[in-house]
Amino acid sequence: MTTARDNMTPHAECIGENESALLAAHKMAELGVGALPICGEDERLEGVLTDRDIVVKVLAADKDPAGIKAGELAQGEAVTIGADDDASEVLRTMSEHKVRRLPVTDGHTLVGMVAQADVARALPGPAVGDLLDVLSSG
Repeated sequence: MTTARDNMTPHAECIGENESALLAAHKMAELGVGALPICGEDERLEGVLTDRDIVVKVLAADKDPAGIKAGELAQGEAVTIGADDDASEVLRTMSEHKVRRLPVTDGHTLVGMVAQADVARALPGPAVGDLLDVLSSG
């Protein structure tokens, strides 16, 4: 079975916890991604910021994206997957936490991101269908 490392997009770029939501939006557009890991001053993962978070929690709430820090938008403990965990564990974690993207870590070091589409390419059809059902119902 393949691992998270085999399926991830390597070299994920963080947004600093003290950087603005506006900078995060610009970075997402520049990189062509819909989510960025939020990293603390110590480079530890603090959470994940999505384009939807910016739209719903900042823009729709009439807040200034230049005045909101990425770290303020992180919720709870970050859900991650180990680089050497197999694809079935990635699927289980995504399903359990109802997330479409997972930061991939090797110890405490962020090494990449794995997305629903990455998992879909790695797993047999029925397993992917189950993941899509879980994510679509949440």
